[in-house]
Amino acid sequence: MRTVKNATYAALAAFLCAASLWSGRSSAQAPLDAATKDAARNLAIGVCASCHGPEGRSTDPQVPRLAGQQRAYIEAQLKSFRTQSRGDPAGHDYMWGIAATLNDSITVALADYYSSQPPVRGTAGDSAAMAAGRQLYEKGDPGRGIQACAICHGANAQGASVFPRLAGQQSQYLIKQMQMLRVRLRASPVMHGVLKELTDSDMSALAAYLQSI
Repeated sequence: MRTVKNATYAALAAFLCAASLWSGRSSAQAPLDAATKDAARNLAIGVCASCHGPEGRSTDPQVPRLAGQQRAYIEAQLKSFRTQSRGDPAGHDYMWGIAATLNDSITVALADYYSSQPPVRGTAGDSAAMAAGRQLYEKGDPGRGIQACAICHGANAQGASVFPRLAGQQSQYLIKQMQMLRVRLRASPVMHGVLKELTDSDMSALAAYLQSI
């Protein structure tokens, strides 16, 4: 029974990955004009950088790095904050108010700005934790029904479309988001299915590996 369940879940995850990539291509935005790009850049420098760091290279372990993040993912998250459909505490306390001031064009332009920045290089941590995290990321744990993260996030954790880049991300932030996804304060059917089987130790190992890439 577990083997059938795992195979079904893997097929669902692969389908959702492919569908998200197709929808990202089919909903391509019209080219941004120079004024909108400048407005987004000024917003990023004058407002967003106070938390996310210059060009999205956050040094606060609780705040995500946006430099080099997938454009479609940033756009989707900003829209989730704007509609208040992302209910984690950071979203409620900070991002709901900020995102409420953004229109569609600025949202797209901000996503374009941050996705075009060079990503932060990884930082190595505990070697045992990184090794365990790499195993989970690349292979999963079939015995516990855990699928490999690489199925959707890519072999190098670079992400694709609405599946975020995880490489080089802050480990504390990653752990926090996995916890928020596990208790459904962030909506993601695929991630709920994966994370419900992960222990806190698994999450820490995954975060250590991903921060190191």
